[in-house]
Amino acid sequence: MKLAVVGGGSTYTPELIDGFARLRDTLPVEELVLVDPALDRLELVGGLARRIFAKQGHPGRITTTDDLDAGVEGADAVLLQLRVGGQAARNEDETWPLECGCVGQETTGAGGLAKALRTVPVVLDIAERVRRSNPDAWIIDFTNPVGIVTRALLQAGHKAVGLCNVAIGFQRKFAGMLGVSPTDVHLDHVGLNHLTWETHVRLGGPEGENVLPKLLAEHGDTIADDLRLPGGVLDRLGVVPSYYLRYFYAHDEVVRELGTKPSRAAEVAAMEKELLTMYGDPALDEKPALLGKRGGAYYSEAAVDLAASLLGGGGSPYQVVNTYNRGTLPFLPDDAVIEVQAAIGHSGAAPLPVAPVDPLFAGLMANVTAYEDLALEAALRGGRERVFRALLAHPLVGQYALADGLTDRLIAHNREHLAWA
Repeated sequence: MKLAVVGGGSTYTPELIDGFARLRDTLPVEELVLVDPALDRLELVGGLARRIFAKQGHPGRITTTDDLDAGVEGADAVLLQLRVGGQAARNEDETWPLECGCVGQETTGAGGLAKALRTVPVVLDIAERVRRSNPDAWIIDFTNPVGIVTRALLQAGHKAVGLCNVAIGFQRKFAGMLGVSPTDVHLDHVGLNHLTWETHVRLGGPEGENVLPKLLAEHGDTIADDLRLPGGVLDRLGVVPSYYLRYFYAHDEVVRELGTKPSRAAEVAAMEKELLTMYGDPALDEKPALLGKRGGAYYSEAAVDLAASLLGGGGSPYQVVNTYNRGTLPFLPDDAVIEVQAAIGHSGAAPLPVAPVDPLFAGLMANVTAYEDLALEAALRGGRERVFRALLAHPLVGQYALADGLTDRLIAHNREHLAWA
C-alpha cells in the first residue's frame, strides 16, 4: 500500500507518522511519500519521520519529494494538509477582520473565506493531477476550511472524504470521563465542519444508551470550561457544541479578547520554528511533547482509521467525516457537505440517519450552508461581487457596509493568491 501526504513538510506530519507507526496493523503502509515544495522543511520532517518508523520497527519506506506528480503516482490514497500562504497568510486572516470589529479566525468568518479563496483552486489542481495519475485513489482532506474544500472536490467528481479532529477529541474526552474505552463511545455528531453539536453520546454503538444527560450533570462545568463557555449555556442547549461555536455564541467577547494578544498564527509560527530545530536533531526519534501544543490532537488516529476503512483494512465501521448530505439533514440541499457519523467502506462514506435537529441548530446550519454555497462560487469564479455576497451571507458579518469593508481588505491582503484580482 502506498500513501502520499501533500503538505508533508508540515510540522504536523510527525504526529501523522507516529500514528502510522503505532497502528501499522490497522493500516499496513509499505511506502509513504511526503510531498512539499519547501525542501528545507521537508528534509527535516522526512528525517524525523524515518527515525520514528525505525524506532518503532515499521518496515515501510518513507521518501520525500517536491515533485507532486511523481509523489502521488500509484498512491492508493492521497492525504491533503495544505496551508496556502503559510502562517503569514494565516496571520493576516486572524488580524485584518478585527479592524472591522469581526472575529479574526482562519476557518470561519472573513478570514475563513480568505483561506477558502486561496485554497480551493490549489486543491482542485492537485486533485486533478492525482486523478490523471491514479483515478482510483482516495483523497482524504484535512485542509481547512474542510467543508468547503471537500465540497469543491466532490463537486468536481473526485473520490474524496473530509476529516476533522473535533469529533475524535470529544470521543476521547467523554470516554475518559465515563471510564470506558473510546471505542465504546459513539457520538451523534451533527452539523457542518467547525459548526457541530454532540446531540447524543451513546455507549456501544449507534443504538446504544444515551449518556449525554449524565455527562452534563456530572461533568458539565468541566466541559464548559474547556469550551470557554458558561456552564449554564450547556444546560440550556442540552447538547455539547464544538469550541468553534464560541465564535458565534460569544462573538463580541472573542473579538475583544483577540484584540489584546498576539494572533494564534504568531504563536504557532514561533512554535514551528522551535519544532523544526528539534526535528533537525539526529538523536530525536519520536514526536516531541511540544507538538501536542501545536494543535491537531488525535489527528493521526482519525486519519489512520479513515484510510484503513476506505482501503479495506481494519478501520472502525462508523466514523465522523465530511461528505454529501444526500437527504440526511432534510433542511439542507442534497449536495451540501455535512459533518456526521457515517458508515465507511470501499465505496466511501454513507451518512447514518440523524434524529430531527432542533431549529436552534438547524437554522444556523442552513445559514452557514448558504454562505458556503456563495464562498465556493467565489473561490471557483472569482470577482469582488461574489466575495461581497459571501461575506454578506455569513452570520458573523451580515451588514452590507461591513461586508463591503471586509471585501476590500480581503482582496488587498490576498491579491497575490487570487488570479482574478
